[in-house]
Amino acid sequence: MTQKRAKLCAWLVGAVAAMSASSAAAVTLAEDADTICKGLVGGADAVKIDSATLQAPSQLAVAERGPTPSGRITPANPGFCKVLGHIEPVDPKAPPIKFQVNLPVEWNGRSVQYGGGGFNGVLITGLALPPAYPFDKPSPLARGFVTYGTDSGHESKPGEPPQLFALNDEAFENFAHRAYKKVRDVAVALMQRAYGKKPEKMYFMGSSEGGREGLTMAQRYPDDFDGIFARVPVINWVGLQHAGTRSGLVTMGDGWINPAQVKLVGEAVRAACDKADGSDDALVQDPVTCKAAFKVEALRCASGKTGDQCLTEAQIKAVNTLHATYKFPFVLANGLDDYPGWGVSGEDTPAIGPTGGWTAWWLGTAPPAQPPAPNNGIAWIYGAGGTQYVFARDPKLDVTTYKVEEHKARILEVSNLMDSTNPDLSRFRERKGKLIILEHLADYAQSPYAGIRYFENVERLMGTATTALFARLYTAPGVDHVGSGAPANVDMLSVLVDWVEKDQAPGDLEVTEQKAEAPAFPVVRALPLCRWPAWPHYNAGSVTEASSYFCAQ
Repeated sequence: MTQKRAKLCAWLVGAVAAMSASSAAAVTLAEDADTICKGLVGGADAVKIDSATLQAPSQLAVAERGPTPSGRITPANPGFCKVLGHIEPVDPKAPPIKFQVNLPVEWNGRSVQYGGGGFNGVLITGLALPPAYPFDKPSPLARGFVTYGTDSGHESKPGEPPQLFALNDEAFENFAHRAYKKVRDVAVALMQRAYGKKPEKMYFMGSSEGGREGLTMAQRYPDDFDGIFARVPVINWVGLQHAGTRSGLVTMGDGWINPAQVKLVGEAVRAACDKADGSDDALVQDPVTCKAAFKVEALRCASGKTGDQCLTEAQIKAVNTLHATYKFPFVLANGLDDYPGWGVSGEDTPAIGPTGGWTAWWLGTAPPAQPPAPNNGIAWIYGAGGTQYVFARDPKLDVTTYKVEEHKARILEVSNLMDSTNPDLSRFRERKGKLIILEHLADYAQSPYAGIRYFENVERLMGTATTALFARLYTAPGVDHVGSGAPANVDMLSVLVDWVEKDQAPGDLEVTEQKAEAPAFPVVRALPLCRWPAWPHYNAGSVTEASSYFCAQ
């Protein structure tokens, strides 16, 4: 153990007793909240509490615009102690791990750690709504949970590639898993100091990269959390970066598909599959069957023709590449050697930031460029930059010349750090942990079939009956990566609490679609969110059997 890591452990041990004389009797912060809050500042060795400020209660606010549906909502929060701090690196060239911990004046004895997104680099405050959360519910902090998050050990700066930090080994390892564990332990020590006791139950909620973090905690640190919600988790991270880059490369030049043609494809998918569920609701409720039934070749341009109402051979090849499995020439962590292709539906969901379908994530509004341009698809920005900074570690690399075989050692190293694909959750299950995964089936940021296959691998290893005792997988048709396109709101925190603390296992759930309008947040429509069946859908990541999963069946 290095000297700095030993000092971090020492701080965590010492913090438990640091305020025992003044706060041992304090079950909440109510008696002298300001004094207790200010007394948290300081620290020694690796962990520093930079500020601790008592915040007054705040009201709900709804912004006119936002990058995601929930991004418009600033929930009402109670009085709480806002703690900002950092953990110093072992490598002096590595950035610190920054964190924020929110200690409510009235504490319910529980905590929620929030996951990050993308390549992180932004401090997760724990003050927003958690993934999939209904807009009209009180925030976890307002419900009495301690909430907290981290920047994962680096800060993204304007004008710099988001993957720049990956050139430093410690920063990348923090991003992979260490930062979330370290901040979790610091948060426990702060709760002990502030309230005089440790949390009774601990929860983790994350989406996308944050969903990967949640599964990472279940696999690497199974003793740390009682309940975990992982929405659209990017668990096969190495596969995603390579598959996303491949899908970008094939749209360079003649393969790029413009927004009008994206609409053409979206309409064709709905024409082929929308009424299959017995209703004409502009929602493909069975995209698994639809992927097998829809043939993009039906949109091929007549000989010598081009235009917005048909696709060229190069464009058809691009679509089929997106849908196809990506194969590695060697085996990655946990025995995987591929990444499942993307599905169908939601191709033309409007693009606003990370919200949307093909235009937002795959195609952008201009063909892929080097270096990636702001108007490129997010998957290209992430994948091309990941190729340069994470795998090749050559910022000047021409991505079109990248060869997987030449970087095998580094790819395997990254896979062992980043891929949360280990199906052995026996330790997590033994300590009565509960896990819920939610996949959005119109997601073009990552393939929902990667998460579905992971869950099926857990069932394969641990048995379907045993898996059902502690894990659930739900799939949401028509929903994009961030929760737009179809009903997507459900209070998974309450579902987890009921399962962990009352042994009330969830069955089918109801999801709602809400508009971010003050003050009522009206429900537009509600649909059932159904548990994924134990039917075989995959062979090496490809859809081979189309089975309906409607709740009514």
